[in-house]
Amino acid sequence: MRIGIDFDNTIVSYDELFHQVAREKNLIPADLPVNKVAVRNHLRSINQEDKWTLMQGEVYGLRMGEARAYDGMKDTIAAFKLTGHQVFIVSHKTKHPFMGPAYDLHQSARNWVDLNLVIGDTRLFEPEAIFYELTKEEKIARVQALGCDLFIDDLPEILAMEGFAANMRKILFDPEGQHESYSESFERVSAWQAIRQLVLR
Repeated sequence: MRIGIDFDNTIVSYDELFHQVAREKNLIPADLPVNKVAVRNHLRSINQEDKWTLMQGEVYGLRMGEARAYDGMKDTIAAFKLTGHQVFIVSHKTKHPFMGPAYDLHQSARNWVDLNLVIGDTRLFEPEAIFYELTKEEKIARVQALGCDLFIDDLPEILAMEGFAANMRKILFDPEGQHESYSESFERVSAWQAIRQLVLR
């Protein structure tokens, strides 16, 4: 089976890093939940959308190396590969931030992969199995071109877009339990260990 996996907020968790950076800049109260969406919603509620946009560039660029992997993700991907499945990263992200310094967001992501998606001396992904597309439409086209039988993403709106093969299996990664209403549309899971059980059962 050929398995495609989204990158941001599916392989990489940014909750702690966004909260940390926002606290360093005194943009949020100390008791705000350690959650990326909570940080975003707070800044929007106080008319600081530009601060949120600038922070995204900083987190995904300059400070990408501080982001952490989701628990259980590496072991799950290693298990996929051990059982003979081909695994790809297919992400959509702009090359540079919309505002602020022109960090190379694709290179920052590649650097993170090189440091974090390894077990011992073994890479989980070779460079030719990683794709950063500029638009959502290009992302879906890439998934199709790779012939993926399964795709894992944290965004229900991506999984619901047209262009995927009709018989492609879709898993919605929902660690915060925000998308319960999509439980009948996709296989919805809250942890990587559950993804492993679904795929390898």
